[in-house]
Amino acid sequence: MKRLSLLVTLSLFLAVAAADPEAAPSAIRELGQINGQALACGQMAVAGQAKALMIRHAPKTRRHGGIFEEETNTAFLAQGKDTDRCPPPEDFAIRLEELAKRLPAVLPGSPPAAER
Repeated sequence: MKRLSLLVTLSLFLAVAAADPEAAPSAIRELGQINGQALACGQMAVAGQAKALMIRHAPKTRRHGGIFEEETNTAFLAQGKDTDRCPPPEDFAIRLEELAKRLPAVLPGSPPAAER
């Protein structure tokens, strides 16, 4: 049963990657951007939600983790300490909700550690 689950997950990931090879990296970039901006704006709950979505949906690879970290750093530095330009929490919530709806299709997740 575990092998079947692994094969289904892998098949879904490969099908999505073949359909649009930039879909997964793009979604991870967007998560990183939200995470970095939220951190710079002191919105720790939002940053936690972004990171949780990353952990829940993105395959656990060095490439995906690197994209997330790079975008987090870039967004954090771009926001800087200019909290006057920080979006209100509602804007973060809307962006995260929209992204959370798209993620299962573009980032089907990686199998649990026991199945690898």
